[in-house]
Amino acid sequence: MRAVVLREHGGVDALRYEDDYPDPQPEAGQVVVRVRATSINYHDVFTCKGMPGIKVPFPCIIGLDIAGEIASVGPGVTGAWKPGDRVLVDPLNLKRVGLHGETLPGGCAELCPVDEGQLVPIPDGVSFEQAAALPVAYGSAHRMIMTHGKIKAGEKVLILGASGGVGSCCVQLAKMVGCEVVACGSTPEKLAALKAMGADHVIDYKAEDFAKAVYALYDKPHRRFYTGGVDVLVNFTGGETWVPSLKCIKRGGRLLTCGATAGFDPKEDLRYIWTFELQILGSNSWARQDLVDLMNLIRDKRLDPHIETVLPLEETREGVRKVRDREAIGKIVIRP
Repeated sequence: MRAVVLREHGGVDALRYEDDYPDPQPEAGQVVVRVRATSINYHDVFTCKGMPGIKVPFPCIIGLDIAGEIASVGPGVTGAWKPGDRVLVDPLNLKRVGLHGETLPGGCAELCPVDEGQLVPIPDGVSFEQAAALPVAYGSAHRMIMTHGKIKAGEKVLILGASGGVGSCCVQLAKMVGCEVVACGSTPEKLAALKAMGADHVIDYKAEDFAKAVYALYDKPHRRFYTGGVDVLVNFTGGETWVPSLKCIKRGGRLLTCGATAGFDPKEDLRYIWTFELQILGSNSWARQDLVDLMNLIRDKRLDPHIETVLPLEETREGVRKVRDREAIGKIVIRP
């Protein structure tokens, strides 16, 4: 089969397109999925580089998000799965304690073996490309702002890193709920795309201090009264954005985080947390129900994942590079 293979760490340039990679065979309790779409995440960039504490078995096929049709069924599969069924794969494999696209075979290939417990049916009205955009980015966003953040209509929500996969989903979900959305981006193209997604206000964080921009919109948070600032702030970047984020949130407000792409050990200022009675809520990945809920939203025409481009398998390396260099707006999907 054709596959994009990592045989050693070395960054994006270490990815190799191969047209004679061995076809997988399903083990007991497994099916082999014929991949129709997979999407790129920043996690793929980390896998190429290597991450402390995670041993990637080589050769490794990247691609965490996998949507396709069941090609073959192995012995002992207990569900009513059959060849031709349209499925989304939950990349978290708790049985084998691994993650597809990292320690288990990923979706940047024509075929991928997965355990039956990871299969989620794709409803009618949901395309393979839409389904493949979901697990890592949209699943994490849904769990962060819906399951844990419990955003509500009328709340003011500020989203950092809004033009990527997680951020663009946050924008769409917040607007769907009825929030007033402030989205941060770094280029005119990204800001225009965020407005098109429904953002009420956009901030070029490279050209202006986003905290001061929030004050201009809503006034400075007041430590005695529940006025000024935003109700909810989404920050999965960390780094130098952490303390300025604390300064934007109104008394009793919430800061939601599911990552730290710009640094996991930022400077802290506890005064803002206790003075303004802030809630810091962490969220780790996604649950199966998040994926089911997202696909139902797509089926019901309430959500449409923002897909920047669909690339052939041969151009996977370019897709990963665009994500690495933060050029992508929304999701990049690979079609094997």
